[in-house]
Amino acid sequence: MKKAVVVLFTLGLAGCSTYAVPRYSVSTDTVIALREVADVKVEVGEFLPAKVPGPNDRPGEIMCRGVGPIKTPDGESFAEYVRKALISELIIANIYSKDAPIELTGKITELDFDSMGGSWTVGLEIRSSNGRAVDVVNTYKYQSSFYGETACNQTAQAGLGAIQDAIRAAVTHKDFAALLVP
Repeated sequence: MKKAVVVLFTLGLAGCSTYAVPRYSVSTDTVIALREVADVKVEVGEFLPAKVPGPNDRPGEIMCRGVGPIKTPDGESFAEYVRKALISELIIANIYSKDAPIELTGKITELDFDSMGGSWTVGLEIRSSNGRAVDVVNTYKYQSSFYGETACNQTAQAGLGAIQDAIRAAVTHKDFAALLVP
């Protein structure tokens, strides 16, 4: 009986790991690109996930190799993480305003990673209240590992760069400036 209790206790302690994508930090290249686009003010509305979550889905985490989930740092959905990231970029570029005549909204069209091959794929659609939109799909490469624990940690850490690159791809898209025209 004691052995059974010890085994159950050990299994309880050996649960899966959880990995967090780092808190977002702005990208100098993205801020510079935004400052060059236009001298306007925009606000940012809702960002939607790639699909409507079902009762068992958790929009703020993606399972990594069965080792454990990769989550956003504050437990928000990845769509909200990207929304807040875009707002951070716009604030530093001095383009963001809650009272702006233009509102940008978004949708995550794709969000996945390959922890074996070392890549994140982020699809992003940004729409303007003026009716125009920009769609990008960006692949971000990083060094991974065969060992699950290490690979999932490296994948989580690479999530920040993947989101930074996707936002940079959107704001440097040839049609992005048209989103900012009232």
